[in-house]
Amino acid sequence: MKNALEIKSLKKIYEGGKQALKEVSLNVAEGDFFALLGPNGAGKTTLISITCGLVNKTEGKIIVQGHDIDIDGDIAKVHIGLVPQEYNADIFETVENVLYTQAGYYGISRSEAKEQIDMLLTKLSLEDKRKVQTIALSGGMKRRLMIARALVHKPTLLFLDEPTAGVDVELRHEMWKYLAELNKSGVTIILTTHYLEEAENLCRNIAIISNGEIKREGTMEEVRGGKRLEDIYMEIIKEAGGSQEPVLSKI
Repeated sequence: MKNALEIKSLKKIYEGGKQALKEVSLNVAEGDFFALLGPNGAGKTTLISITCGLVNKTEGKIIVQGHDIDIDGDIAKVHIGLVPQEYNADIFETVENVLYTQAGYYGISRSEAKEQIDMLLTKLSLEDKRKVQTIALSGGMKRRLMIARALVHKPTLLFLDEPTAGVDVELRHEMWKYLAELNKSGVTIILTTHYLEEAENLCRNIAIISNGEIKREGTMEEVRGGKRLEDIYMEIIKEAGGSQEPVLSKI
């Protein structure tokens, strides 16, 4: 099976000597719904940021849909969509203009982008907010807008960095349904979340990272080994000597 993402011996050492990633290797198959779990500071966001070209790596190789980011970085980026942890769009732009601007970054004209944007606004229940400035959106609507923005250029690999943090239960379930449909259509999805039941409900394969190292990897069933995912997660974090924020499993 073809891999959508291949990471080989990835290292990241920041100025001052902090090593955020230590020889991380990871393969994510095309069409997978993959969970990347770990406590705050484990290296998840650093790994994603390097893959998306936002942070420079120290060593290692990353291949996105067959394209080495060091050789074909521009092509690799076209395949990637990113939903970041924090809302980072212009708060004074309207919802639809945020999406049209994003399309423009990829050389997509307004006329070409219209059909995709109309579909995303409908699917993510934002159609009635099309002309609204994003400063007026609720937290949940901003999350949905970030998902729409990440998908406007039709990426084949989507990173979701804690996309439902702070979102109410009803909206979270709506987002799950849409993401499952998106994955079924062929988009490979990599999810980070502190809602462990979210990972169990959505994802087929999983890696748990702590202190910059992959501690466990495999199918959800293999990693759980007949136990609760929360118990496995806690065991790994304790073995690594890391700190542990609350695991929010009741969703």
